[in-house]
Amino acid sequence: MMKNFFLNHKDIWKNKDFLISLTLGLILLIVSFFINYFAGLYATSSQSNSVSDIILDHLPVYNVDFIFFEGFFILWIFVISILLYKPRSIPFAIKSIALFILIRAAFITLTHLRESPNSLLEPDSMFQNIFTFGGDLFFSAHTGLPFLLALIFWKNKKLRLLFLITSFVFAVSVLLGHLHYSIDVFAAFFITYSIYQIARKFFAKDYQLFLAKQP
Repeated sequence: MMKNFFLNHKDIWKNKDFLISLTLGLILLIVSFFINYFAGLYATSSQSNSVSDIILDHLPVYNVDFIFFEGFFILWIFVISILLYKPRSIPFAIKSIALFILIRAAFITLTHLRESPNSLLEPDSMFQNIFTFGGDLFFSAHTGLPFLLALIFWKNKKLRLLFLITSFVFAVSVLLGHLHYSIDVFAAFFITYSIYQIARKFFAKDYQLFLAKQP
């Protein structure tokens, strides 16, 4: 494994096009986080009333904070380790994620529903409050981002299965915790698939590098 790690990194960091693309991807990712932050603040300050939901109305409420926060954090530690192991995948992956965040930021500014009154979500740190606002409901990032990763790594059967299961677990958990309406969860799959297709078109060179055979 260590041999493959060094082979994967050999020469790639000397590639000027790779470094430029990586830099642009990181800038886009940082910009997307800033835009998402202010979009979340706006959506939360503008939220109106909660609404009924055919699924939530028949589900008891469970505390899913550990899955929602710590589980999501563990997921991204794992994703970072994969990207470091396969550096050629980094530009396409981070640009796709940034595009996902930007498009979702646009969505959450459009309709301002209040979260379910039964929600038990309680962010307990400044870090958590940066990413969780309360009014940023449509569509579910916890459902969509793992599904996006499944699409990105689709040709790797183990990673595909792992990310699909993760997406399903997060989807169920946010419903059980009444943290999202059912439409936030189910729409996430369709919107995320569209985002993936857009990313393949917008970042075609990065996608080809991603597909390049690695040791």
